[in-house]
Amino acid sequence: MAGMFQIITYLLCVYLIFKGFEILQIALMSTRASRRAGLVLGVLAVVASIVATIFFVHIVDAQADSIAGP
Repeated sequence: MAGMFQIITYLLCVYLIFKGFEILQIALMSTRASRRAGLVLGVLAVVASIVATIFFVHIVDAQADSIAGP
């Protein structure tokens, strides 16, 4: 059961990173004269998604290690 939980979490983390890059792409394709705020938001979304992914993977791996035992 823990293995399935890990796989689902890994897939959701990949999806989270894809969504961060999608926000960045939307900001890059903006035709407004001032895109700076959109680009800042897009870069922050990518960084936040990568940090959240690292955090979630660490938590899930720690939980799986605690279940597995010595």
